[in-house]
Amino acid sequence: MTQPKIEVLADASTLVQRAAELVMAEAQQAIAQRDRFTIALSGGNTPKPLYEQLAEKDLPWSKVHIFWGDERYVPADHADSNAGMARKAWLDRVPLPAENIHPMATDAADPADAARTHEQHLNAFFGSKSEPGQFPQLDVVLLGIGPDGHTASLFPHTEALQVCDRSITVGNKDGQPRITFTVPMLNRARCVIFLVTGENKRTALQQIFAEQADSSQWPARLVQPQDGQLIWLLDQSAGQELTL
Repeated sequence: MTQPKIEVLADASTLVQRAAELVMAEAQQAIAQRDRFTIALSGGNTPKPLYEQLAEKDLPWSKVHIFWGDERYVPADHADSNAGMARKAWLDRVPLPAENIHPMATDAADPADAARTHEQHLNAFFGSKSEPGQFPQLDVVLLGIGPDGHTASLFPHTEALQVCDRSITVGNKDGQPRITFTVPMLNRARCVIFLVTGENKRTALQQIFAEQADSSQWPARLVQPQDGQLIWLLDQSAGQELTL
C-alpha cells in the first residue's frame, strides 16, 4: 500500500501553484518515458484555477490526452458539466487535438450503457482487457473530496463503492446518476493527486486519515494506489487541525 504524501499549503492559491508544478513534472516525465501523458480531471471549484494555470503552460499538446474521473449525467453544454468547465478553463485555450479529449458521454438513455461504452473506449485506448483485475493505467488522476468524504462520484454507502470488476460504473448522488471511475481504476494510477480546500473538509480529512474508520462512510479512504504515488495537497484552512 502506498504511503500518502501530505502537504499543507498556506492558501488555495499556493495549493494551485504546487499542483501545477506536480502535474507539469509528471507530464514531462511521462512524455519522456512513454511519449504521451494521460490525465483524468476532476470537477468542482477547486481545480478550475489549476486548469487556468495549465492553459498557460508549454507542453507538446499532441502527446497529452485528457480524461475525467467522473461526470454528472447532464448534457455536455450544461453548466454543471465537468468536461464543459475544463474546456472553458483550459482545453479550448491550447492547441489540443480534438481526438485527445476523451469525455464521458452522457447522452444514453440508460447511464449504465454510457458507463459500458466509456469503459470500452478506455480499454481500446489503453490496450487493456475487459477482465477482472485488468484496468487502464493513467499517469495522473486529480481528485477532490466533499465534506461527506466522497471522491469522484463514489458517495457514502452507495453501490458504486463495491464495484471491483469494472473500471467505470454509475454513481448516485441523491438519486441523480453520474458516471465514475471505480475504486480499482483509481488505484491503478501512477499518481493520484488530491486537491482539498476549505475548513468544511476538516472532519472528513480526520476520518480519511484515521487508523480505523468506516470506508463506506468515508469513501476517499479507499483510494490507495497499488504502486503509484498518492499526494494530498491541503490548504491551511482544510489541513490546520489534521493530526496524523
